[in-house]
Amino acid sequence: MTHYDPNHDPERRETIITETVVSPAHVTETVETVVVRESNTGWWIAGILGGVVLIAVLWILFARGADPQTDAALLEAQMDAAAAQAQADSALIQGQVAGAQASVDIARADAARSQADAVRAASEARAAEARAATPVVIEREVQVPAPSGGVAVVTPTAPQN
Repeated sequence: MTHYDPNHDPERRETIITETVVSPAHVTETVETVVVRESNTGWWIAGILGGVVLIAVLWILFARGADPQTDAALLEAQMDAAAAQAQADSALIQGQVAGAQASVDIARADAARSQADAVRAASEARAAEARAATPVVIEREVQVPAPSGGVAVVTPTAPQN
């Protein structure tokens, strides 16, 4: 007699077979046999599906031909992108040149202002030195001319010496 164990775990994938053997001497003996059956069917199915998918992908990749119109459009788009990049680079360089020119103009204005400040400072220094110096007094004797014997007449039109 063969009996399947109702308490057995279906996830274990094993079958427990219980056999009861009755001998002619009326001795009963019970033998349990565990039959383990592993199934590789899932792996076979997954492998076959993977192979079919791989073949389909390769067929799709190699079956399509190169479209010359697409290649020409791609080349034209690349040339347009290169031209746009060149224009952007040119604008960037022009902006840098304009910024450098503005910096040079600012530096020239600063230099002119500094030069004007230096001239003013030198002028103020000379004026301060002139004010600080002691005056030089030159004394000499001047002879007064003797009056002439005539009478001096003063008129509004006469020159005044």
